[in-house]
Amino acid sequence: MGYYEKWKSFTEKYQRLCVENDTISDDLFKEYGVNRGLRDINGNGVLTGLTNISKIESFKMKDGKKVPCDGELWYRGYNVMELVRSIPDHSFGFERFAYLLLFGEMPTKEEETEFAELVAAGRELPTNFTRDVIMKAANKDIMNSMTRSILTLASYDDQMASNDVGNVIRQCLNLISVFPMLAVYGYHAYNHYERDGSMYIHRPNPELSTAENLLMMLRPDKNYTFLEAKVLDVALLLHMEHGGGNNSTFTTRVVTSSGSDTYSAIAAAMSSLKGPKHGGANIKVMEMMNDIRANVRDYSDKEEVGSYLSRILDGEAFDRKGLIYGMGHAVYSLSDPRERVFKGFVERLSVEKHREKDMELYNNIEVLAPELIAKKRKIYKGVSPNVDFYSGFVYEMLDIPVELYTPIFAIARIVGWSAHRIEEIIGMNKIIRPSYKSVMEEKKLPPEDLI
Repeated sequence: MGYYEKWKSFTEKYQRLCVENDTISDDLFKEYGVNRGLRDINGNGVLTGLTNISKIESFKMKDGKKVPCDGELWYRGYNVMELVRSIPDHSFGFERFAYLLLFGEMPTKEEETEFAELVAAGRELPTNFTRDVIMKAANKDIMNSMTRSILTLASYDDQMASNDVGNVIRQCLNLISVFPMLAVYGYHAYNHYERDGSMYIHRPNPELSTAENLLMMLRPDKNYTFLEAKVLDVALLLHMEHGGGNNSTFTTRVVTSSGSDTYSAIAAAMSSLKGPKHGGANIKVMEMMNDIRANVRDYSDKEEVGSYLSRILDGEAFDRKGLIYGMGHAVYSLSDPRERVFKGFVERLSVEKHREKDMELYNNIEVLAPELIAKKRKIYKGVSPNVDFYSGFVYEMLDIPVELYTPIFAIARIVGWSAHRIEEIIGMNKIIRPSYKSVMEEKKLPPEDLI
Protein backbone atom coordinates (compact mmCIF):
# COMPACT_ATOMS: atom_id res chain seq x y z
CA MET A 1 0.00 0.00 0.00
CA GLY A 2 1.39 3.39 -1.04
CA TYR A 3 1.69 6.39 1.28
CA TYR A 4 -1.38 8.21 -0.02
CA GLU A 5 -3.56 5.12 0.10
CA LYS A 6 -2.36 4.47 3.66
CA TRP A 7 -2.99 8.10 4.55
CA LYS A 8 -6.61 7.98 3.35
CA SER A 9 -7.39 5.26 5.88
CA PHE A 10 -6.35 7.59 8.74
CA THR A 11 -7.71 10.87 7.36
CA GLU A 12 -11.07 10.86 9.14
CA LYS A 13 -9.56 9.85 12.48
CA TYR A 14 -6.79 12.46 12.39
CA GLN A 15 -9.15 15.19 11.29
CA ARG A 16 -11.57 14.37 14.12
CA LEU A 17 -8.75 14.49 16.70
CA CYS A 18 -7.56 17.90 15.44
CA VAL A 19 -11.08 19.35 15.51
CA GLU A 20 -11.65 18.03 19.04
CA ASN A 21 -8.35 19.25 20.48
CA ASP A 22 -7.73 22.46 18.52
CA THR A 23 -11.13 24.11 18.86
CA ILE A 24 -11.13 27.04 21.29
CA SER A 25 -14.39 28.43 22.62
CA ASP A 26 -15.48 31.96 21.70
CA ASP A 27 -16.14 32.51 25.40
CA LEU A 28 -12.44 32.11 26.19
CA PHE A 29 -11.49 34.81 23.69
CA LYS A 30 -13.94 37.12 25.42
CA GLU A 31 -12.79 36.11 28.92
CA TYR A 32 -9.14 36.91 28.23
CA GLY A 33 -9.80 39.91 25.97
CA VAL A 34 -8.06 38.35 22.97
CA ASN A 35 -8.99 39.74 19.55
CA ARG A 36 -9.19 37.16 16.77
CA GLY A 37 -7.04 38.12 13.83
CA LEU A 38 -5.60 41.01 15.86
CA ARG A 39 -8.78 42.98 15.15
CA ASP A 40 -11.36 44.32 17.58
CA ILE A 41 -15.13 44.15 17.16
CA ASN A 42 -15.05 47.28 14.97
CA GLY A 43 -12.42 45.80 12.69
CA ASN A 44 -9.62 48.02 13.96
CA GLY A 45 -6.18 46.41 14.04
CA VAL A 46 -4.36 45.92 17.35
CA LEU A 47 -1.38 48.28 17.45
CA THR A 48 1.77 46.20 16.90
CA GLY A 49 4.34 48.71 15.67
CA LEU A 50 5.25 52.15 14.38
CA THR A 51 6.03 53.16 10.82
CA ASN A 52 7.00 56.27 8.89
CA ILE A 53 6.27 54.75 5.47
CA SER A 54 2.53 55.11 4.95
CA LYS A 55 -0.71 55.97 6.72
CA ILE A 56 -4.40 55.14 6.34
CA GLU A 57 -7.22 57.34 7.61
CA SER A 58 -10.81 56.12 7.73
CA PHE A 59 -12.26 58.32 10.49
CA LYS A 60 -11.76 61.68 12.17
CA MET A 61 -12.15 62.62 15.83
CA LYS A 62 -15.08 65.00 16.45
CA ASP A 63 -16.15 65.97 19.95
CA GLY A 64 -14.15 63.05 21.31
CA LYS A 65 -15.84 60.50 19.04
CA LYS A 66 -14.68 58.61 15.97
CA VAL A 67 -16.63 59.78 12.92
CA PRO A 68 -16.27 57.84 9.64
CA CYS A 69 -14.82 59.85 6.76
CA ASP A 70 -13.79 59.25 3.17
CA GLY A 71 -10.68 57.09 3.31
CA GLU A 72 -7.26 58.61 2.74
CA LEU A 73 -3.92 56.93 2.03
CA TRP A 74 -0.51 58.58 2.35
CA TYR A 75 2.90 57.49 1.07
CA ARG A 76 5.70 59.10 3.11
CA GLY A 77 3.44 62.02 4.02
CA TYR A 78 2.00 62.60 0.55
CA ASN A 79 -1.67 61.96 -0.20
CA VAL A 80 -1.87 59.18 -2.80
CA MET A 81 -4.69 60.87 -4.70
CA GLU A 82 -2.51 63.96 -5.10
CA LEU A 83 0.47 61.81 -6.11
CA VAL A 84 -1.53 60.19 -8.90
CA ARG A 85 -2.76 63.56 -10.10
CA SER A 86 0.84 64.83 -10.16
CA ILE A 87 1.89 62.33 -12.85
CA PRO A 88 2.16 64.10 -16.21
CA ASP A 89 -0.37 62.87 -18.78
CA HIS A 90 2.25 61.26 -20.99
CA SER A 91 4.44 59.57 -18.42
CA PHE A 92 4.35 56.89 -15.71
CA GLY A 93 4.70 56.98 -11.93
CA PHE A 94 5.75 53.53 -10.69
CA GLU A 95 9.49 54.19 -10.54
CA ARG A 96 9.03 57.66 -9.05
CA PHE A 97 6.84 56.49 -6.20
CA ALA A 98 8.96 53.39 -5.60
CA TYR A 99 11.84 55.81 -4.92
CA LEU A 100 9.59 57.79 -2.57
CA LEU A 101 8.52 54.74 -0.55
CA LEU A 102 11.99 53.24 -0.32
CA PHE A 103 13.99 56.36 0.51
CA GLY A 104 11.42 58.66 2.11
CA GLU A 105 11.81 61.64 -0.21
CA MET A 106 10.38 62.68 -3.55
CA PRO A 107 13.13 62.32 -6.16
CA THR A 108 14.36 65.15 -8.31
CA LYS A 109 14.16 64.65 -12.07
CA GLU A 110 17.79 63.55 -12.10
CA GLU A 111 17.30 61.13 -9.19
CA GLU A 112 14.18 59.67 -10.81
CA THR A 113 16.07 59.07 -14.06
CA GLU A 114 19.01 57.55 -12.19
CA PHE A 115 16.72 55.27 -10.20
CA ALA A 116 14.75 54.16 -13.29
CA GLU A 117 18.02 53.32 -15.04
CA LEU A 118 19.13 51.29 -12.02
CA VAL A 119 15.85 49.34 -11.99
CA ALA A 120 16.17 48.74 -15.73
CA ALA A 121 19.75 47.51 -15.35
CA GLY A 122 18.57 45.06 -12.71
CA ARG A 123 16.15 43.35 -15.11
CA GLU A 124 18.57 40.55 -15.82
CA LEU A 125 18.37 36.99 -14.54
CA PRO A 126 21.38 34.71 -14.06
CA THR A 127 22.52 32.71 -17.09
CA ASN A 128 20.03 29.96 -18.02
CA PHE A 129 17.86 30.82 -14.95
CA THR A 130 14.70 31.02 -17.05
CA ARG A 131 15.35 27.60 -18.56
CA ASP A 132 16.73 25.78 -15.51
CA VAL A 133 14.49 27.24 -12.78
CA ILE A 134 11.34 28.87 -14.15
CA MET A 135 10.64 26.36 -16.93
CA LYS A 136 11.83 23.31 -15.04
CA ALA A 137 8.71 22.83 -12.92
CA ALA A 138 6.03 24.98 -14.55
CA ASN A 139 2.66 25.04 -12.80
CA LYS A 140 -0.58 26.99 -12.70
CA ASP A 141 0.24 28.62 -9.36
CA ILE A 142 2.47 31.45 -10.55
CA MET A 143 2.89 32.73 -6.99
CA ASN A 144 4.51 29.41 -6.05
CA SER A 145 6.66 29.58 -9.17
CA MET A 146 7.81 33.09 -8.25
CA THR A 147 8.51 32.10 -4.64
CA ARG A 148 10.67 29.20 -5.80
CA SER A 149 12.55 31.57 -8.11
CA ILE A 150 13.09 34.10 -5.29
CA LEU A 151 14.61 31.47 -3.01
CA THR A 152 16.76 30.11 -5.85
CA LEU A 153 18.09 33.59 -6.63
CA ALA A 154 19.52 33.60 -3.11
CA SER A 155 22.03 30.92 -4.15
CA TYR A 156 23.42 33.29 -6.81
CA ASP A 157 24.08 36.05 -4.25
CA ASP A 158 27.48 35.88 -2.55
CA GLN A 159 26.21 38.29 0.15
CA MET A 160 22.84 36.59 0.58
CA ALA A 161 22.94 36.51 4.41
CA SER A 162 24.26 40.03 4.99
CA ASN A 163 21.73 42.39 6.56
CA ASP A 164 23.92 45.43 6.08
CA VAL A 165 21.49 48.18 5.04
CA GLY A 166 23.29 48.91 1.77
CA ASN A 167 23.27 45.23 0.84
CA VAL A 168 19.58 44.86 1.70
CA ILE A 169 18.74 47.88 -0.49
CA ARG A 170 20.67 46.26 -3.37
CA GLN A 171 18.82 42.97 -2.91
CA CYS A 172 15.43 44.66 -2.71
CA LEU A 173 16.06 46.75 -5.82
CA ASN A 174 17.14 43.66 -7.74
CA LEU A 175 13.94 41.82 -6.74
CA ILE A 176 11.79 44.84 -7.66
CA SER A 177 13.49 44.76 -11.07
CA VAL A 178 13.05 41.06 -11.81
CA PHE A 179 9.57 40.48 -10.35
CA PRO A 180 7.78 41.25 -13.68
CA MET A 181 10.06 38.72 -15.42
CA LEU A 182 9.52 36.04 -12.78
CA ALA A 183 5.75 36.47 -13.10
CA VAL A 184 5.41 36.69 -16.89
CA TYR A 185 7.99 34.00 -17.67
CA GLY A 186 6.35 31.76 -15.06
CA TYR A 187 3.02 32.20 -16.81
CA HIS A 188 4.44 31.54 -20.28
CA ALA A 189 6.11 28.35 -19.00
CA TYR A 190 2.83 27.15 -17.54
CA ASN A 191 0.91 28.13 -20.69
CA HIS A 192 3.37 26.17 -22.84
CA TYR A 193 4.04 23.05 -20.77
CA GLU A 194 0.66 22.60 -19.10
CA ARG A 195 -1.74 24.10 -21.67
CA ASP A 196 0.16 23.36 -24.91
CA GLY A 197 0.27 27.05 -25.80
CA SER A 198 3.04 28.87 -27.63
CA MET A 199 6.13 29.98 -25.73
CA TYR A 200 7.11 33.66 -25.75
CA ILE A 201 10.13 34.88 -23.82
CA HIS A 202 10.62 38.57 -24.64
CA ARG A 203 13.55 40.30 -22.97
CA PRO A 204 12.70 43.52 -21.10
CA ASN A 205 13.40 46.83 -22.80
CA PRO A 206 15.49 49.22 -20.65
CA GLU A 207 13.76 52.19 -22.29
CA LEU A 208 10.32 51.14 -21.05
CA SER A 209 8.60 51.59 -17.68
CA THR A 210 7.65 48.67 -15.43
CA ALA A 211 4.04 48.71 -16.68
CA GLU A 212 5.11 48.90 -20.32
CA ASN A 213 7.59 46.05 -19.91
CA LEU A 214 4.99 43.91 -18.21
CA LEU A 215 2.54 44.24 -21.12
CA MET A 216 5.30 43.93 -23.74
CA MET A 217 6.71 40.72 -22.24
CA LEU A 218 3.27 39.21 -21.79
CA ARG A 219 1.91 39.76 -25.29
CA PRO A 220 3.02 37.69 -28.29
CA ASP A 221 3.22 40.76 -30.55
CA LYS A 222 4.72 43.00 -27.83
CA ASN A 223 2.14 45.70 -28.68
CA TYR A 224 0.10 47.83 -26.24
CA THR A 225 -1.53 51.24 -26.25
CA PHE A 226 -0.35 54.11 -24.09
CA LEU A 227 -3.64 54.12 -22.15
CA GLU A 228 -3.30 50.40 -21.40
CA ALA A 229 0.15 50.97 -19.90
CA LYS A 230 -1.00 54.12 -18.11
CA VAL A 231 -3.91 52.35 -16.37
CA LEU A 232 -1.70 49.41 -15.40
CA ASP A 233 0.90 51.84 -14.04
CA VAL A 234 -1.75 53.48 -11.84
CA ALA A 235 -2.93 50.05 -10.65
CA LEU A 236 0.63 49.15 -9.66
CA LEU A 237 1.32 52.34 -7.74
CA LEU A 238 -2.02 52.08 -5.88
CA HIS A 239 -1.11 48.54 -4.75
CA MET A 240 2.49 49.37 -3.73
CA GLU A 241 1.80 49.90 -0.05
CA HIS A 242 -1.12 50.06 2.34
CA GLY A 243 -0.45 51.29 5.82
CA GLY A 244 1.85 48.51 6.94
CA GLY A 245 -0.84 46.59 8.81
CA ASN A 246 -1.70 44.10 6.08
CA ASN A 247 -0.89 40.42 6.45
CA SER A 248 1.99 40.13 3.98
CA THR A 249 3.74 43.31 5.13
CA PHE A 250 3.49 42.17 8.74
CA THR A 251 4.93 38.82 7.63
CA THR A 252 7.86 40.67 6.05
CA ARG A 253 8.55 42.50 9.30
CA VAL A 254 8.21 39.39 11.47
CA VAL A 255 10.67 37.39 9.36
CA THR A 256 13.02 40.39 9.07
CA SER A 257 12.99 40.86 12.84
CA SER A 258 14.40 37.36 13.30
CA GLY A 259 17.53 38.36 11.38
CA SER A 260 16.65 36.30 8.31
CA ASP A 261 17.78 37.27 4.81
CA THR A 262 15.97 39.36 2.19
CA TYR A 263 15.07 36.42 -0.05
CA SER A 264 13.48 34.49 2.82
CA ALA A 265 11.55 37.54 4.04
CA ILE A 266 10.13 38.30 0.57
CA ALA A 267 9.36 34.63 -0.08
CA ALA A 268 7.41 34.55 3.19
CA ALA A 269 5.49 37.67 2.14
CA MET A 270 4.65 35.98 -1.16
CA SER A 271 3.26 32.99 0.70
CA SER A 272 1.05 35.33 2.71
CA LEU A 273 -0.15 37.35 -0.29
CA LYS A 274 -1.20 34.28 -2.26
CA GLY A 275 -3.79 33.44 0.39
CA PRO A 276 -7.31 34.05 -0.99
CA LYS A 277 -8.20 36.21 2.02
CA HIS A 278 -5.42 38.64 1.07
CA GLY A 279 -4.25 38.85 -2.53
CA GLY A 280 -6.92 36.99 -4.44
CA ALA A 281 -9.89 39.26 -3.80
CA ASN A 282 -10.13 40.56 -7.37
CA ILE A 283 -10.37 36.99 -8.67
CA LYS A 284 -13.49 36.43 -6.58
CA VAL A 285 -14.90 39.71 -7.87
CA MET A 286 -14.39 38.58 -11.46
CA GLU A 287 -15.99 35.20 -10.80
CA MET A 288 -18.97 36.97 -9.23
CA MET A 289 -19.25 39.45 -12.09
CA ASN A 290 -19.23 36.66 -14.66
CA ASP A 291 -22.04 35.02 -12.73
CA ILE A 292 -24.02 38.28 -12.61
CA ARG A 293 -23.55 38.81 -16.36
CA ALA A 294 -24.90 35.31 -16.97
CA ASN A 295 -28.01 35.94 -14.88
CA VAL A 296 -28.87 39.60 -15.46
CA ARG A 297 -30.23 40.48 -18.89
CA ASP A 298 -30.33 44.28 -18.71
CA TYR A 299 -27.30 45.85 -17.01
CA SER A 300 -29.04 49.23 -16.95
CA ASP A 301 -32.09 47.89 -15.10
CA LYS A 302 -31.31 48.69 -11.48
CA GLU A 303 -34.30 46.72 -10.24
CA GLU A 304 -33.11 43.56 -12.00
CA VAL A 305 -29.51 44.07 -10.88
CA GLY A 306 -30.61 44.76 -7.29
CA SER A 307 -32.82 41.69 -7.25
CA TYR A 308 -29.93 39.43 -8.20
CA LEU A 309 -27.59 41.09 -5.70
CA SER A 310 -30.20 40.37 -3.02
CA ARG A 311 -30.15 36.71 -4.00
CA ILE A 312 -26.36 36.70 -3.65
CA LEU A 313 -26.59 38.28 -0.19
CA ASP A 314 -29.25 35.76 0.85
CA GLY A 315 -26.95 32.89 -0.13
CA GLU A 316 -29.20 31.83 -2.99
CA ALA A 317 -26.88 32.69 -5.89
CA PHE A 318 -23.23 32.63 -7.03
CA ASP A 319 -21.10 30.77 -4.43
CA ARG A 320 -23.90 30.81 -1.82
CA LYS A 321 -21.68 32.42 0.83
CA GLY A 322 -23.83 35.56 1.06
CA LEU A 323 -21.04 37.95 0.06
CA ILE A 324 -20.85 40.65 -2.58
CA TYR A 325 -17.14 40.62 -3.34
CA GLY A 326 -15.30 43.91 -3.80
CA MET A 327 -17.58 45.62 -1.29
CA GLY A 328 -16.25 46.67 2.09
CA HIS A 329 -12.76 46.83 3.57
CA ALA A 330 -11.18 45.96 6.91
CA VAL A 331 -10.18 49.61 7.44
CA TYR A 332 -12.16 51.92 5.16
CA SER A 333 -15.84 52.70 5.70
CA LEU A 334 -17.22 55.55 3.59
CA SER A 335 -14.81 55.04 0.70
CA ASP A 336 -11.52 53.49 -0.41
CA PRO A 337 -9.28 56.29 -1.76
CA ARG A 338 -7.60 53.87 -4.17
CA GLU A 339 -10.97 53.03 -5.71
CA ARG A 340 -11.89 56.71 -5.99
CA VAL A 341 -8.74 57.63 -7.89
CA PHE A 342 -8.67 54.42 -9.95
CA LYS A 343 -12.25 54.57 -11.19
CA GLY A 344 -11.63 57.46 -13.59
CA PHE A 345 -8.87 55.48 -15.32
CA VAL A 346 -11.09 52.39 -15.47
CA GLU A 347 -13.80 54.39 -17.21
CA ARG A 348 -11.33 55.71 -19.78
CA LEU A 349 -10.08 52.20 -20.52
CA SER A 350 -13.63 50.85 -20.81
CA VAL A 351 -14.29 53.37 -23.60
CA GLU A 352 -11.14 52.39 -25.48
CA LYS A 353 -12.08 48.71 -25.12
CA HIS A 354 -15.78 49.28 -26.00
CA ARG A 355 -16.87 47.91 -22.61
CA GLU A 356 -19.19 50.78 -21.63
CA LYS A 357 -22.09 48.41 -20.89
CA ASP A 358 -19.96 46.46 -18.45
CA MET A 359 -18.90 49.74 -16.87
CA GLU A 360 -22.58 50.62 -16.42
CA LEU A 361 -23.11 47.33 -14.61
CA TYR A 362 -20.20 48.05 -12.27
CA ASN A 363 -21.57 51.55 -11.60
CA ASN A 364 -24.99 50.17 -10.73
CA ILE A 365 -23.54 47.55 -8.39
CA GLU A 366 -21.40 50.22 -6.72
CA VAL A 367 -24.56 52.17 -5.89
CA LEU A 368 -26.90 49.29 -5.05
CA ALA A 369 -24.67 46.89 -3.12
CA PRO A 370 -23.90 49.17 -0.12
CA GLU A 371 -27.63 49.95 0.28
CA LEU A 372 -28.57 46.25 0.22
CA ILE A 373 -25.76 45.25 2.57
CA ALA A 374 -26.80 47.96 5.04
CA LYS A 375 -30.38 46.64 5.03
CA LYS A 376 -29.54 42.95 5.33
CA ARG A 377 -26.47 42.93 7.58
CA LYS A 378 -25.62 44.18 11.05
CA ILE A 379 -22.58 46.31 10.29
CA TYR A 380 -20.45 48.55 12.49
CA LYS A 381 -19.29 50.88 9.76
CA GLY A 382 -20.20 51.90 6.24
CA VAL A 383 -19.62 49.70 3.21
CA SER A 384 -18.12 50.95 -0.02
CA PRO A 385 -16.36 49.43 -3.04
CA ASN A 386 -12.65 48.72 -2.58
CA VAL A 387 -9.91 48.86 -5.20
CA ASP A 388 -10.29 45.14 -5.96
CA PHE A 389 -13.82 45.79 -7.21
CA TYR A 390 -12.31 47.37 -10.33
CA SER A 391 -8.78 45.93 -10.60
CA GLY A 392 -9.95 42.56 -11.90
CA PHE A 393 -12.07 44.32 -14.55
CA VAL A 394 -9.00 46.30 -15.64
CA TYR A 395 -6.84 43.17 -15.88
CA GLU A 396 -9.56 41.47 -17.91
CA MET A 397 -9.72 44.43 -20.33
CA LEU A 398 -5.93 44.25 -20.63
CA ASP A 399 -6.18 40.55 -21.57
CA ILE A 400 -4.10 39.60 -18.54
CA PRO A 401 -4.75 35.95 -17.60
CA VAL A 402 -6.35 35.28 -14.22
CA GLU A 403 -3.26 33.33 -13.16
CA LEU A 404 -1.35 36.64 -13.11
CA TYR A 405 -3.82 38.71 -11.07
CA THR A 406 -2.17 38.05 -7.70
CA PRO A 407 1.38 38.08 -9.13
CA ILE A 408 0.70 41.60 -10.46
CA PHE A 409 -0.29 42.56 -6.91
CA ALA A 410 3.09 41.19 -5.81
CA ILE A 411 4.94 43.13 -8.54
CA ALA A 412 3.54 46.28 -6.92
CA ARG A 413 3.67 45.29 -3.23
CA ILE A 414 7.34 44.18 -3.35
CA VAL A 415 8.08 47.92 -3.11
CA GLY A 416 6.16 48.26 0.17
CA TRP A 417 7.62 45.03 1.55
CA SER A 418 11.12 46.31 0.77
CA ALA A 419 10.49 49.65 2.45
CA HIS A 420 9.20 47.93 5.60
CA ARG A 421 12.10 45.46 5.64
CA ILE A 422 14.58 48.34 5.51
CA GLU A 423 12.69 50.26 8.22
CA GLU A 424 12.55 47.15 10.43
CA ILE A 425 16.31 46.62 10.13
CA ILE A 426 17.18 50.27 10.81
CA GLY A 427 14.60 51.26 13.40
CA MET A 428 13.50 48.23 15.39
CA ASN A 429 16.37 45.78 16.02
CA LYS A 430 14.21 43.55 18.20
CA ILE A 431 12.65 40.21 17.31
CA ILE A 432 8.85 40.28 17.09
CA ARG A 433 7.59 37.77 19.61
CA PRO A 434 3.83 37.91 20.29
CA SER A 435 2.26 36.31 23.33
CA TYR A 436 -0.37 33.57 23.38
CA LYS A 437 -2.43 32.74 26.46
CA SER A 438 -2.51 29.00 27.04
CA VAL A 439 -5.95 27.57 27.83
CA MET A 440 -4.64 24.01 27.86
CA GLU A 441 -5.98 21.62 30.44
CA GLU A 442 -3.22 19.93 32.43
CA LYS A 443 -3.36 16.12 32.44
CA LYS A 444 -1.62 13.29 34.27
CA LEU A 445 -0.50 9.97 32.89
CA PRO A 446 -2.12 6.94 34.50
CA PRO A 447 0.08 5.24 37.13
CA GLU A 448 0.63 2.18 34.99
CA ASP A 449 2.31 4.27 32.30
CA LEU A 450 4.87 5.73 34.71
CA ILE A 451 8.28 4.03 34.86
